[in-house]
Amino acid sequence: MTIPQHRLRRRATSAFAIAAAAGLALAACSTGSGEPAASESQSAEAAEASARLALTTDGGVVVLDAETLEPVGDVPIDGFLRVNPAGDGEHVFVTTSQGFEVLATGATSGDEPSLTGAVFEGDAAGHVVLHDGRTVLFDDATGDYWAFDTDALTDSDALPADMDAYESAAAHHGVAVELADGTLLSTLGDEESRTGVRHLDADGTELARFEECPSVHGEGVAADEHVLFGCQDGVLLFTGGEFQKLDSPDEFGRVGNAYVTDESPIAFVDYRDDPDAEGSLLHRVGMVDTAAGTWEILDLPEGVEYTWQGVERDHHGDAWLIGTDGALHMLDGETGELARSIPAIDAWEGPAEWQDAHPYLLIDDHTAYVTDPASSRIVAVDLESGEIVAEGELDAAPSEMALAG
Repeated sequence: MTIPQHRLRRRATSAFAIAAAAGLALAACSTGSGEPAASESQSAEAAEASARLALTTDGGVVVLDAETLEPVGDVPIDGFLRVNPAGDGEHVFVTTSQGFEVLATGATSGDEPSLTGAVFEGDAAGHVVLHDGRTVLFDDATGDYWAFDTDALTDSDALPADMDAYESAAAHHGVAVELADGTLLSTLGDEESRTGVRHLDADGTELARFEECPSVHGEGVAADEHVLFGCQDGVLLFTGGEFQKLDSPDEFGRVGNAYVTDESPIAFVDYRDDPDAEGSLLHRVGMVDTAAGTWEILDLPEGVEYTWQGVERDHHGDAWLIGTDGALHMLDGETGELARSIPAIDAWEGPAEWQDAHPYLLIDDHTAYVTDPASSRIVAVDLESGEIVAEGELDAAPSEMALAG
């Protein structure tokens, strides 16, 4: 079975606050002649701009106003779709049969959502990684990946003019991340297996490698640029130019996805301890101290399970997961203790295949967005009060979502 794409995790900042700040900046600008900086129509357009959610469904992408959860437009696209934030406040990447297609959400302009025409072509477009102002896209079909400035996307059919291209030794389901010093970490593997990670300079010359991370998958960059990857038997850390392997406490202990913030050395990871388990449900969570080079495995309450797409970090660094009981459960970002539980949606069962629509969790500041495919709806939960502050009804079951704003 193809392993699901890693979910990008970055420190949450309020999209609403960003939009508000942008509006204040526009109001403060003026021309040298003393005329208003924007026309009435431009001001009205700016007033309509707000954070937006892009949700994939069977048949396309639906875009909602992130505050009201009212639909603002949809873009029909055939086939199985993935979606990832582009990191520039306006665009999202839609993974289609063509590759990574760029969709303008209208979050910064107030316009209706539409595909820009820009396509990073790939037969098996996979991971999207944002870090330190740089974006890396990985094509599993070739092992090729591209790195460029996160803010370089345009509303045209033109790709970023300044884009670096790299090749893997062989095609595989992989991932790469560019570090602040311009060097890269890229996975090793082929169509049969994946074995580890290599460290490359900006020209693609190999500096070091580590090949004892079977089934390497996903990445996460924690505080002080401590990078971790999941292995079938533990976690691989990269810090200060050195690799360090943390073995699983169980004979089989697979890690596939990391949930990090750029302010905390603590990373939460999904954890599977049964190699024969069917389906996508998990009942334990890993907690990695990337600074100390240690980790522990946390047990969830009996009857509470989750999937890789139902975990997020909030702006405090705490981890939240949407459990099969329909509640949001908070794990303290420093101790790992289960601190709170908030009812959100009805109880649900795990998907037969990971591609099947099942609850998806996204957190922005103190608002948690939870999809409920069984009822074709989405809810917004205020994590401070525990109240549902908005609900949205959809025409089709939502699968994945990404925020722009």
